Amino acid sequence: MYQRFIVKLGTSVLTSGSPYLDRDHMAELVRQCAALHRQGHQLIVCTSGAIAAGRERLDHPHLPDTLAVKQMLAAVGQSRLMHVWESLFQDYNIHVGQMLLTRADVTDRHRFLNARDTLQTLLDHRIVPIINENDAVATAEIKVGDNDNLSALVALLAEADLLILLTDQPGLFTADPRTNPDAELIPEVHAINDTLRRTAGASISGLGVGGMTTKLQAADVARRTGTDVVIASGHAPDVIRRVVAGETLGTRFPALDTPLANRKRWIFAGPAASGTLVVDEGAARALSQHGGSLLPAGITAVRGTFERGDTVSILGPQHNQLARGITRYDSTDLKRIQGHQSDDFVDMLGYTAGPVAVHRNDMILT
Repeated sequence: MYQRFIVKLGTSVLTSGSPYLDRDHMAELVRQCAALHRQGHQLIVCTSGAIAAGRERLDHPHLPDTLAVKQMLAAVGQSRLMHVWESLFQDYNIHVGQMLLTRADVTDRHRFLNARDTLQTLLDHRIVPIINENDAVATAEIKVGDNDNLSALVALLAEADLLILLTDQPGLFTADPRTNPDAELIPEVHAINDTLRRTAGASISGLGVGGMTTKLQAADVARRTGTDVVIASGHAPDVIRRVVAGETLGTRFPALDTPLANRKRWIFAGPAASGTLVVDEGAARALSQHGGSLLPAGITAVRGTFERGDTVSILGPQHNQLARGITRYDSTDLKRIQGHQSDDFVDMLGYTAGPVAVHRNDMILT
């Protein structure tokens, strides 16, 4: 059973194919999420539907199909959509938090780290993140373009175990089941190739942006970051609970690696170290023998100039390389707090990015 999962809900699922949000069905989806939340699972909702909600709020006016109009509808609909989610989760005494993202929040290092920290803090406090693309302000250059691919980027941010893409189809078929009666459901996919991409048909609901093509793109991205992906019908009975429990349903794309192994491989083979941290005997022992994180209290020297999120080398007291990792503080701030306990960080820096300089999950021993 998966511990941390993302549920991506397409417009066709939220409206049940109608011009209006289907609040009864949304309530059923929340019921399933709430039951899993009570069992201790961490869940993230990646929602479409802001533009559809905006059209509904404005009584479906006839408007030109321009970017400015879509952004206007998203601006009107996003608050309405969020209000529906908040009220439905409130029935189960579950708090929600809204995050509006663009591609720039993932591709820019500082914004990536800030988004990741916000997401993690929400989950740590048992708050359900409700994520959508920031359609009201996003330009073509920074738009993800559809919430299928946005959900794959969220899987990277959240280091999720599972991404569930709920749609108006039972899964991926060998052909378009709406036109080919011989089409068969594909239960599991291990390789995404051109032949498979050609089987992915476009959405015909007229409500959403994506179809099976974008879901295939999202699945390919998410599985490479260590996340299992399942495409399933959003109207299948108890679909979320069944997929999280590992039941065979829809089309499953197994992860190519675990999120932790995938990230550590990137740390080892990725960018050259931007700086060096020298640690004392106690810190070296904690890293090499006890699987600990690196605390600023154990750092004796900070060399080089680097930013938060850069890769650094970690050297022992005899200057032998112990590890490589991603730093949570820049070089200027680490020089100020090296040798100090975490209780002093706010007084010294005016803020804190947490008690560790390099977390164990962001580190590989060398």
